[in-house]
Amino acid sequence: MLQPLKIIIADDHPLFRQALVNILTSQFHELTIFEAETIGELDEILLQHDDADLLLLDLNIPNAHGFNTLVNIRNTFPHIGILVISGQEDKVTVGKSISFGAAGFIPKSTSADEMLKAIKAVLAGQQWIPQGCGDLTSVTLDSMSSKIASLSPRQHKILMMFADGLLNKQIAYELGLSEATIKAHASAIFLKLGVHTRTQAVIAMSQLYLDKTPLLDAVE
Repeated sequence: MLQPLKIIIADDHPLFRQALVNILTSQFHELTIFEAETIGELDEILLQHDDADLLLLDLNIPNAHGFNTLVNIRNTFPHIGILVISGQEDKVTVGKSISFGAAGFIPKSTSADEMLKAIKAVLAGQQWIPQGCGDLTSVTLDSMSSKIASLSPRQHKILMMFADGLLNKQIAYELGLSEATIKAHASAIFLKLGVHTRTQAVIAMSQLYLDKTPLLDAVE
Protein backbone atom coordinates (compact mmCIF):
# COMPACT_ATOMS: atom_id res chain seq x y z
CA MET A 1 0.00 0.00 0.00
CA LEU A 2 1.35 3.39 -1.02
CA GLN A 3 2.03 5.85 1.77
CA PRO A 4 0.23 9.23 1.54
CA LEU A 5 2.29 12.09 0.22
CA LYS A 6 3.72 14.32 2.94
CA ILE A 7 4.08 17.96 1.94
CA ILE A 8 5.24 20.80 4.20
CA ILE A 9 4.19 24.38 3.51
CA ALA A 10 6.43 27.00 5.14
CA ASP A 11 4.98 30.46 4.62
CA ASP A 12 3.96 33.16 7.09
CA HIS A 13 0.96 34.36 5.06
CA PRO A 14 -2.17 32.37 6.08
CA LEU A 15 -4.09 33.21 2.89
CA PHE A 16 -1.27 32.04 0.66
CA ARG A 17 -0.86 28.84 2.69
CA GLN A 18 -4.58 28.20 2.33
CA ALA A 19 -4.35 28.76 -1.42
CA LEU A 20 -1.57 26.16 -1.62
CA VAL A 21 -3.59 23.75 0.51
CA ASN A 22 -6.54 24.16 -1.85
CA ILE A 23 -4.34 23.53 -4.90
CA LEU A 24 -2.83 20.41 -3.35
CA THR A 25 -6.02 18.87 -1.96
CA SER A 26 -7.79 19.35 -5.27
CA GLN A 27 -5.25 17.10 -7.02
CA PHE A 28 -3.79 14.71 -4.44
CA HIS A 29 -6.20 12.55 -2.46
CA GLU A 30 -3.68 10.53 -0.44
CA LEU A 31 -2.01 13.55 1.10
CA THR A 32 -0.89 14.84 4.49
CA ILE A 33 -0.08 18.54 4.71
CA PHE A 34 1.90 20.23 7.48
CA GLU A 35 1.96 24.02 7.82
CA ALA A 36 4.62 26.25 9.39
CA GLU A 37 4.64 30.02 9.63
CA THR A 38 7.91 30.37 11.55
CA ILE A 39 11.33 28.78 11.39
CA GLY A 40 10.74 27.25 14.84
CA GLU A 41 7.59 25.51 13.64
CA LEU A 42 9.35 24.37 10.45
CA ASP A 43 12.27 22.91 12.41
CA GLU A 44 9.88 20.98 14.65
CA ILE A 45 7.93 19.58 11.69
CA LEU A 46 11.10 18.53 9.88
CA LEU A 47 12.38 16.69 12.95
CA GLN A 48 9.08 14.84 13.39
CA HIS A 49 8.52 14.18 9.67
CA ASP A 50 11.94 13.81 8.09
CA ASP A 51 10.33 11.46 5.57
CA ALA A 52 8.41 14.32 3.95
CA ASP A 53 8.27 14.22 0.16
CA LEU A 54 8.31 17.94 -0.51
CA LEU A 55 8.86 21.27 1.21
CA LEU A 56 7.28 24.40 -0.25
CA LEU A 57 9.54 27.10 1.23
CA ASP A 58 9.01 30.85 1.29
CA LEU A 59 12.47 32.47 1.42
CA ASN A 60 11.06 35.37 3.44
CA ILE A 61 9.59 33.34 6.31
CA PRO A 62 10.59 35.12 9.57
CA ASN A 63 14.13 34.28 10.77
CA ALA A 64 14.94 32.38 7.58
CA HIS A 65 17.92 34.69 6.98
CA GLY A 66 17.39 34.59 3.25
CA PHE A 67 18.91 31.54 1.59
CA ASN A 68 20.39 30.28 4.86
CA THR A 69 17.39 28.14 5.82
CA LEU A 70 17.40 26.64 2.32
CA VAL A 71 21.08 25.74 2.70
CA ASN A 72 20.59 24.30 6.17
CA ILE A 73 17.61 22.13 5.22
CA ARG A 74 19.28 20.96 2.02
CA ASN A 75 22.33 19.82 4.00
CA THR A 76 20.38 18.30 6.90
CA PHE A 77 17.59 16.62 4.93
CA PRO A 78 19.10 15.95 1.48
CA HIS A 79 16.31 13.52 0.56
CA ILE A 80 13.50 16.10 0.87
CA GLY A 81 12.65 17.94 -2.32
CA ILE A 82 12.56 21.70 -1.83
CA LEU A 83 10.47 23.97 -4.02
CA VAL A 84 11.14 27.63 -3.27
CA ILE A 85 8.17 29.97 -3.48
CA SER A 86 9.01 33.65 -3.41
CA GLY A 87 7.68 37.09 -4.21
CA GLN A 88 11.15 37.97 -5.47
CA GLU A 89 11.21 36.68 -9.01
CA ASP A 90 14.46 38.05 -10.46
CA LYS A 91 16.86 35.73 -12.25
CA VAL A 92 19.56 36.04 -9.58
CA THR A 93 17.17 34.90 -6.82
CA VAL A 94 16.02 31.98 -8.98
CA GLY A 95 19.58 31.04 -9.92
CA LYS A 96 20.87 31.18 -6.35
CA SER A 97 17.91 29.11 -5.11
CA ILE A 98 18.85 26.38 -7.57
CA SER A 99 22.56 26.69 -6.76
CA PHE A 100 21.81 26.34 -3.04
CA GLY A 101 19.91 23.10 -3.63
CA ALA A 102 16.28 23.87 -4.46
CA ALA A 103 14.71 21.49 -6.96
CA GLY A 104 12.58 24.27 -8.35
CA PHE A 105 11.35 27.84 -7.99
CA ILE A 106 7.80 29.18 -8.14
CA PRO A 107 7.20 32.95 -8.30
CA LYS A 108 4.23 33.92 -6.12
CA SER A 109 2.66 35.55 -9.15
CA THR A 110 2.38 32.12 -10.83
CA SER A 111 -1.10 30.86 -11.67
CA ALA A 112 -2.57 27.94 -9.73
CA ASP A 113 -2.33 25.66 -12.77
CA GLU A 114 1.33 26.48 -13.28
CA MET A 115 2.08 25.98 -9.57
CA LEU A 116 0.50 22.54 -9.77
CA LYS A 117 2.66 21.67 -12.78
CA ALA A 118 5.76 22.73 -10.85
CA ILE A 119 4.80 20.69 -7.78
CA LYS A 120 4.10 17.59 -9.87
CA ALA A 121 7.38 18.00 -11.75
CA VAL A 122 9.47 18.22 -8.57
CA LEU A 123 7.62 15.28 -7.00
CA ALA A 124 8.52 13.32 -10.14
CA GLY A 125 12.21 14.12 -9.61
CA GLN A 126 12.43 16.88 -12.20
CA GLN A 127 13.72 20.42 -11.89
CA TRP A 128 11.33 23.32 -12.36
CA ILE A 129 12.50 26.73 -13.58
CA PRO A 130 9.99 29.52 -14.22
CA GLN A 131 9.53 30.72 -17.77
CA GLY A 132 12.04 33.36 -18.79
CA CYS A 133 14.76 31.96 -16.53
CA GLY A 134 15.84 29.01 -18.67
CA ASP A 135 19.57 29.80 -18.77
CA LEU A 136 20.91 30.30 -15.26
CA THR A 137 24.55 29.56 -16.06
CA SER A 138 25.40 33.26 -15.73
CA VAL A 139 24.27 33.23 -12.08
CA THR A 140 27.25 32.19 -9.98
CA LEU A 141 27.86 32.15 -6.24
CA ASP A 142 30.43 34.50 -4.78
CA SER A 143 33.31 33.05 -2.79
CA MET A 144 31.80 33.72 0.66
CA SER A 145 28.42 32.23 -0.30
CA SER A 146 30.20 29.07 -1.44
CA LYS A 147 32.12 28.91 1.86
CA ILE A 148 28.93 29.27 3.89
CA ALA A 149 27.20 26.62 1.79
CA SER A 150 30.12 24.27 2.55
CA LEU A 151 29.60 24.43 6.33
CA SER A 152 28.36 21.25 7.98
CA PRO A 153 24.67 21.22 9.02
CA ARG A 154 25.65 21.67 12.68
CA GLN A 155 28.06 24.52 11.89
CA HIS A 156 25.50 26.30 9.76
CA LYS A 157 22.83 25.89 12.42
CA ILE A 158 25.14 27.45 15.00
CA LEU A 159 25.97 30.30 12.63
CA MET A 160 22.24 31.01 12.24
CA MET A 161 21.90 31.02 16.02
CA PHE A 162 24.77 33.53 16.18
CA ALA A 163 22.74 35.69 13.80
CA ASP A 164 19.76 35.43 16.15
CA GLY A 165 21.97 36.87 18.90
CA LEU A 166 22.15 33.77 21.12
CA LEU A 167 25.06 33.41 23.53
CA ASN A 168 27.26 30.30 23.50
CA LYS A 169 25.64 28.98 26.66
CA GLN A 170 22.16 29.49 25.16
CA ILE A 171 23.16 27.67 21.98
CA ALA A 172 24.68 24.86 24.05
CA TYR A 173 21.39 24.49 25.96
CA GLU A 174 19.27 24.55 22.78
CA LEU A 175 21.42 21.92 21.03
CA GLY A 176 22.15 19.77 24.09
CA LEU A 177 25.90 20.32 23.79
CA SER A 178 28.59 21.67 26.11
CA GLU A 179 29.64 25.30 25.88
CA ALA A 180 33.17 24.10 25.06
CA THR A 181 31.79 22.20 22.06
CA ILE A 182 30.02 25.33 20.82
CA LYS A 183 33.28 27.28 21.13
CA ALA A 184 35.06 24.57 19.14
CA HIS A 185 32.40 24.75 16.43
CA ALA A 186 32.69 28.55 16.42
CA SER A 187 36.45 28.32 15.87
CA ALA A 188 35.90 25.90 12.97
CA ILE A 189 33.30 28.24 11.46
CA PHE A 190 35.64 31.23 11.73
CA LEU A 191 38.44 29.24 10.09
CA LYS A 192 36.26 28.11 7.17
CA LEU A 193 34.94 31.62 6.57
CA GLY A 194 38.27 33.36 7.11
CA VAL A 195 36.93 35.61 9.89
CA HIS A 196 37.86 36.20 13.53
CA THR A 197 34.69 37.17 15.40
CA ARG A 198 31.01 36.30 15.62
CA THR A 199 30.05 39.68 14.17
CA GLN A 200 32.30 39.14 11.15
CA ALA A 201 30.82 35.66 10.67
CA VAL A 202 27.25 37.01 10.77
CA ILE A 203 28.12 39.79 8.33
CA ALA A 204 29.64 37.15 6.04
CA MET A 205 26.47 35.10 6.41
CA SER A 206 24.46 38.08 5.18
CA GLN A 207 25.81 37.31 1.69
CA LEU A 208 22.99 34.75 1.63
CA TYR A 209 20.33 37.31 2.52
CA LEU A 210 17.92 38.27 -0.22
CA ASP A 211 18.67 41.97 0.22
CA LYS A 212 22.24 41.46 1.46
CA THR A 213 21.56 43.60 4.54
CA PRO A 214 24.14 42.59 7.16
CA LEU A 215 23.16 41.87 10.72
CA LEU A 216 25.28 43.95 13.05
CA ASP A 217 23.77 42.97 16.39
CA ALA A 218 25.52 39.62 16.81
CA VAL A 219 27.19 39.10 20.14
CA GLU A 220 30.98 39.28 20.08
